[in-house]
Amino acid sequence: MVQWLSATSSAPRRVGPADDRTTADDALRRIRAGESLLYGGDFQNARQLLAALGRRLTPRPPKGAPPAEAFRRERHRRREAHLLLNRLLVPVAAGWRIPLPRAPDVAEALAAALGPGPEGDGMLPLRELLGAVGAHQWRKGGVPVPALGARVHPHHGVFAPVRGEYAELIGAALAGRDLAGKLVFDVGTGTGVLAFLAARRGARVIATDSEPRAVACARENAGRLGLAGQVEVREADLFPEGQADLVLCNPPWIPADAHTPLERAVYDPGGRFLSRFVEGLAGHLAPGGEGWLVLSDLAERLGLREPGALEASFAAAGLRRVEARTAPAVHPRSKEQEDPLHEARAGEVTTLHVLRTA
Repeated sequence: MVQWLSATSSAPRRVGPADDRTTADDALRRIRAGESLLYGGDFQNARQLLAALGRRLTPRPPKGAPPAEAFRRERHRRREAHLLLNRLLVPVAAGWRIPLPRAPDVAEALAAALGPGPEGDGMLPLRELLGAVGAHQWRKGGVPVPALGARVHPHHGVFAPVRGEYAELIGAALAGRDLAGKLVFDVGTGTGVLAFLAARRGARVIATDSEPRAVACARENAGRLGLAGQVEVREADLFPEGQADLVLCNPPWIPADAHTPLERAVYDPGGRFLSRFVEGLAGHLAPGGEGWLVLSDLAERLGLREPGALEASFAAAGLRRVEARTAPAVHPRSKEQEDPLHEARAGEVTTLHVLRTA
């Protein structure tokens, strides 16, 4: 029996053959009809077919719609593309070998992403395979974080720190501060960047994340940076027990459903993560302590959160904002003028909210 090896997609109900003679238009017709295609030809041709399908599935919607409607359309488009593109499959043999002509050696990348390889025959979405290879390259080479003056190495399934605004804001706010003897919580640590910035200022840090991959990633990065003795990483739903002198958090910033596990770093269904953090913060601040919340205003610009709602939630949770530092968007998507959400992204501002108990 052929094993289904994907960690992110459900097993296909119906699988048919495809090869180097399969055209993109024929493939698109078949996957739209619910068929998954197991490729039996040249691996590089399979990649070209996937790219051609992607071009057909990702036409940009017209501009001019209200921001919330444009966002809804874009999310629907991306969801459909994700589901359909994952129907182009490749065979996998024991030891994560791809038994196709011109297939690269992807065993190390797939083992890092998906664990021990199959003992027999299996199949996997080509798109997921390529994502695992790309993630493995990032893990090996690392991602530079200027605010840290070092690279961090994201694991597969952990959001890479490619948006530097949040780290720059925290780094600037920490400049000149001596945190020796202070306890810091970093809630939702991801790769661990904020925890490492605080540890560099002398703090003892407890970093938490609900995702086991992120916990392993942050621990590995702490060791690489020589900070394992100062940064303890725990798997936890939100806060660790107790109170801290400083609580850091860079939560997902868009209150909408996540389509993949990786998207949970960006999309916060119903705004629940943010609400729970704000509501629980006061109870985890030591006397005189501060909470530093770093958050983009893209949700307000898209009409997904009412202006002033965030500040109202602070007051309702017994918090007062004593300082706000801002940074404009500099990430590549803010400059993509063909993006239907370009106007909102171009004006995006990330704010460091400094909070104390009222």
